[in-house]
Amino acid sequence: MPDFAVNLSMLFTEVPLPERFAAAAEHGFSKVEIQFPYELPAAQIASLLTENQQQLVLLNAPAGNWQSGDRGIACHPHRVDEFRQGVALAIEYAKILNCNNINILSGILPEDCDYDLAEKTFIDNLRFCAKACAKADIQLLAEAINTQDIPGFFLNNSAQAFALFKAVAHPNIKLQYDIYHMQIMEGNLIQTLRNHLDNIGHIQFADVPGRHEPQTGELNFSNIFKALDDMGYSGITSLEYNPSVSTTESLRWLKQIA
Repeated sequence: MPDFAVNLSMLFTEVPLPERFAAAAEHGFSKVEIQFPYELPAAQIASLLTENQQQLVLLNAPAGNWQSGDRGIACHPHRVDEFRQGVALAIEYAKILNCNNINILSGILPEDCDYDLAEKTFIDNLRFCAKACAKADIQLLAEAINTQDIPGFFLNNSAQAFALFKAVAHPNIKLQYDIYHMQIMEGNLIQTLRNHLDNIGHIQFADVPGRHEPQTGELNFSNIFKALDDMGYSGITSLEYNPSVSTTESLRWLKQIA
């Protein structure tokens, strides 16, 4: 069975973020991730992690103004300085919190920008991030997101990601492979994971459709998790779904699959 973590931005949302650490610990989760932890001081998060004997395994770099529609700005040519300042903040949080992975969101292709310029900007930003994260002994990840949920999202499939990583030409970058997004965009999940395991640094999952917990949609997670074990995947596999019921009720699949 994979080494599970739980995403505190999407699960246990019945309580405020500071209370989710204890809620996750009560359900046996010693590893957690947070999409954007910046609403809380890093010192407070560090205290909560210590108190609940947990490890933070992933955080996202700031993604622009989420409320106004930003979904990342790493491909935006006119926001490079803003993006890189956000990466510096992410590294600061990761170092304080002993978090080994920072995830980058490319964002939506700007309407006034052609693809080639956005691609060059994204590659340059990834190279900058890869170097900065390597210096801090942090793994850089980039995530592909489906274009049904976020139309126009620049990085949206694994083949594109691996081609861009090759152009970045730095060893400190891997794919944050989200099973939900990639089932929508390309399917063939197990074969893709097997073929590219060395270039995948972290896995997240939700069922399709709906982005809910396993056993609510079309995916056979027993087969997926067994395949990950068989191929020797040793990284984190994180619950990143919107519970269709309460978070506690949504975790029943864990006992059934295990």
